[in-house]
Amino acid sequence: MIERDFIAQKTKEYYIKQYVQQKLKGAGISQITLKKIPLGEKIIIQTSRPSLIVGSKGANIKELTRTLKKDFNLENPQIEIAEIKDIFLDASIVAERIASSLERFGSARFKGVGHKTMQSVLDAGALGVEIIISGKIPGARAKNWRFYQGYLKKCGDVALTGVRSAKTFALLKSGIIGIKVSIMPPNLVLPDSVEILDEPEQIMEEIKEAEETEEKKAAKKPAKKSPKKKTAKKTAKKSEEKPAEEKAAVAEAAGESAVETVESTEEPAAEDASKDIEEAEPAAEEPAAVETSEEVVETADKTADEESK
Repeated sequence: MIERDFIAQKTKEYYIKQYVQQKLKGAGISQITLKKIPLGEKIIIQTSRPSLIVGSKGANIKELTRTLKKDFNLENPQIEIAEIKDIFLDASIVAERIASSLERFGSARFKGVGHKTMQSVLDAGALGVEIIISGKIPGARAKNWRFYQGYLKKCGDVALTGVRSAKTFALLKSGIIGIKVSIMPPNLVLPDSVEILDEPEQIMEEIKEAEETEEKKAAKKPAKKSPKKKTAKKTAKKSEEKPAEEKAAVAEAAGESAVETVESTEEPAAEDASKDIEEAEPAAEEPAAVETSEEVVETADKTADEESK
């Protein structure tokens, strides 16, 4: 019984999707999903032209909800519209555009349509694209025409889940033309993709540690004098040393001349010294002579006084 319920539910969803697609044909519908919510059923329509689905003042949505209630026995259907920004990365929209262009221009220009859509898909950033057009094109015998470019997975889990594929048909005078589109999106992560990381730069960390240690040492040590003052002191010392050296040279030259003059004047100086000694001896004797004359005068006065008495 449970299996029958699941099958009935899935068939009902399939018929709802088919009805919405036929009702809104040419509106660029990509995907239709149905969700069960507490208020009722929610239908999410992903499209590239939301204005066509809404209609003037929401007339198309109101009509669609009314028919879904009557024909499919939905209690409270709520329709939500989601806009697709990049239409060339959606396989169903690309297939629908190819079908509409073939119905408009015919089977004579199918090659130009295929190449143009393939290039636009690659320009949108897809890794790879494949377009297969099968049917009575361009003659009375059915053929398959394949347009492909880039990198596209054909087997494995990536081909089932990662690659976007869609099928549609176009009704022409020659018959029905089948269209199959497969697109590999740019944000798909492949299992064999390898990303090479850059090596960690340890040199920068070592430099930072050395700078921190130097800053700590500088904080502990007292402030050193600026190199400008040192250079000024060095230049002052050099300027002082130069005049001292010049004075020493002048003094040495003056000393040599003084030694020569001393050597030349040693003998005359000795003679002058002997003369001075001789002259000094009579000078020393003169006071004695003066003293004797004074004594004679005193004695003469004494005698004169005695005689007067």
